Amino acid sequence: MDLGLAGRRAVVGGATSGLGRASAEALAAEGCGLVLWSRTARALEATAAELHEAHGIEVATVVADAADPDAAHVVTEAALAVGPIDILVSNAGGPPTVDPTATDREAWQRAFQLLATTPIDLATRLLPGMRERGWGRIVAILSSGVRQPIPELVYSNAGRSALAAWLKTTSRAVAPDAVTVNGVMPGRIATPRIHELDSGRAEREGTTEDEIREMQIRGIPAGRYGQPEELGTLVAFLSSARASYVTGQLIAVDGGLIAGL
Repeated sequence: MDLGLAGRRAVVGGATSGLGRASAEALAAEGCGLVLWSRTARALEATAAELHEAHGIEVATVVADAADPDAAHVVTEAALAVGPIDILVSNAGGPPTVDPTATDREAWQRAFQLLATTPIDLATRLLPGMRERGWGRIVAILSSGVRQPIPELVYSNAGRSALAAWLKTTSRAVAPDAVTVNGVMPGRIATPRIHELDSGRAEREGTTEDEIREMQIRGIPAGRYGQPEELGTLVAFLSSARASYVTGQLIAVDGGLIAGL
């Protein structure tokens, strides 16, 4: 299926590993040019070189930290210097685990900057061009915690839920301009972030990461962790011409993990 992405250009956050890298890979495979951003210049350069070599597409990079209040400005300026942006894939790493009864103000501020303020700021800066051209896609990588809160991830649950509310609200405002706005909610997908969470829990509980993984899998009807490319494929579809009538949706990629409606 031709997704109609050849010649489009996408900004992808957290693009050097995990779900951001998988999304960038899926878009590149469809001929979409990329502007990749993350915190680490060396990893960005390596990722850009690999995607260019594999798919022959143009790849630009921007070093920025989503926890920095200036990140959206920095990324926007660099991205628009390359050319018009058709697609924004919003993605950032997760905040630390914490006892939800023992949070602190500074950590809340950092979490909301990372997971809500920066992605909303960046999208707000890129939306005018999409609306003027009559075509655009915003896809945010959220978490299953938006719908089924994860006990030790209260910062993530709240920050990503705020972004989800913005996505749902904004989708209605920009739909007449042929701009779609959607979110994807990954469950337990085999990424460095999930490894970090599983190993951290194993250490706290005095067990092994394998035992934690087995316990988690018992709650997943599919009986396994997902693979990053399984989410990346959905991101590419939602970014495409084929998904022009899908907007305002929060779509789980979780192997059936979320039990509620």
